[in-house]
Amino acid sequence: MATSLTRRSALLFTLSAFAIIAGACKDKPPAPARTAPVGPAPDSFRVAFETTRGNFVVEVKRAWSPKGADRFYDLVAEGFFDENRFFRVLPGFIAQFGVNDDKKLNEKWEAKTIADDPVKESNSHGTLVFASDGPNSRSHQLFINLADNKNLDQQGFSPIGRVVAGMSVADSIYSGYGETPSYHLLATLGNSYLKRMFPKLDYIKTARIVGAP
Repeated sequence: MATSLTRRSALLFTLSAFAIIAGACKDKPPAPARTAPVGPAPDSFRVAFETTRGNFVVEVKRAWSPKGADRFYDLVAEGFFDENRFFRVLPGFIAQFGVNDDKKLNEKWEAKTIADDPVKESNSHGTLVFASDGPNSRSHQLFINLADNKNLDQQGFSPIGRVVAGMSVADSIYSGYGETPSYHLLATLGNSYLKRMFPKLDYIKTARIVGAP
């Protein structure tokens, strides 16, 4: 009898576990559908950012930074930037974003870093640039220059485009936390960490390709 009860309890536990897992999978939002064809980016294209601070539009020029433009195109097309926080904002310098709430999605792109492009355009106010931590290390983080940062030219930061509408919005992105948010904790815990510890951070609601200029 004891053995029968034990087996019955084990079966009930297993069924309960499956129910919990199924419920969790059901609640998990589906991955965004790709919004642009696979392949190299067009010679130029625009991306509309809807954020908690307001909206702005970026125009990307592939000739400026071909590898960077192609990577940005793919990231936007896959909805990677949706719900991204501007987690590092330094007034008069940069506003940085590009960490997804899904750790595995970040790791996917970090495993596919892209080679550096020559710097063809200066890091002037409003340009969009990939962040990096050394040669050939660009993956999924970017920043908007909030001032003329020509010193970054010599460091190999190659702009891929610039804000062409709504620059006042980009300039006003919340900067009260500076560099305090921890990238390690963000990469590990996702947006739950930022929501709890840095609730005033502005974030991207959606970023969508809206066509050529």
